[in-house]
Amino acid sequence: MNDFTQSAEHPTNAHPARVYNVWLGGKDHYEVDQEAAELAARANPTIVPSVRANRAFLGRAVRHLATSGIRQFLDIGTGVPAADNTHEVAQRADPDARVVYVDNDPIVLAHARALLVSGPGGQTDYVQADARDVDAILDAASDTLDLDQPVGLMLVAILQYIKDSEDPWDITRRLLDRLAPGSYLVLSHPAADVTAPEVAESMRIYNERAASHASATPRTRGQVEGFFEGLELLTPGVVTLTRWRPDPADTPDDTLPMWCGVARKA
Repeated sequence: MNDFTQSAEHPTNAHPARVYNVWLGGKDHYEVDQEAAELAARANPTIVPSVRANRAFLGRAVRHLATSGIRQFLDIGTGVPAADNTHEVAQRADPDARVVYVDNDPIVLAHARALLVSGPGGQTDYVQADARDVDAILDAASDTLDLDQPVGLMLVAILQYIKDSEDPWDITRRLLDRLAPGSYLVLSHPAADVTAPEVAESMRIYNERAASHASATPRTRGQVEGFFEGLELLTPGVVTLTRWRPDPADTPDDTLPMWCGVARKA
């Protein structure tokens, strides 16, 4: 662990951003996160390759949108900074791109300065908020982003932490409702119907160690397709991570239990 975690008060529950950091090989987490990450990965060995494939999907999707003219991104549930953050990928394609990151974890806040290092022509900002706080997120994001112009909305591996009873589909619709036509939704989500027993067991282990508001729910392909209702899905539709517009050197792996897709708001 780094000096920040050693000097901070240790929490009793695992947090998604910090567990994800463990799986990415980072150092910004607590013992409770390390334990949850290791036990979940032991139950489902596809977790670590899935996390890395998810990061690669984010990069391909952002690159596609940025080269297609999207100059603004709202990345909710960004997690601890890692290689190829959204603004880095976007600003390589368009140096004027603007990005707002959103997360509710204090460790992410502690690293916000790293997230805020923009290229000279673009801009980045960070909002400390929960993904359920739609109005607060959009009101704060509007200080940096022009919501009357298209935005790339990034909901990458975040909606599993919103329970069915909290209606993540409605939260997604409310976010999109305030975004301009021509905006895009980039989304990935753990699958309940790919390597299902292993996913169920790893989620059970994680949920035992997470706070109730951060427990995770995998969903089926049909449920994930519901997030894109009313939008124009880009080909190839909702697919496993390595199937979404892979780079030439990529090797497809349909055992990785995550669905993903990108869609446009008409």
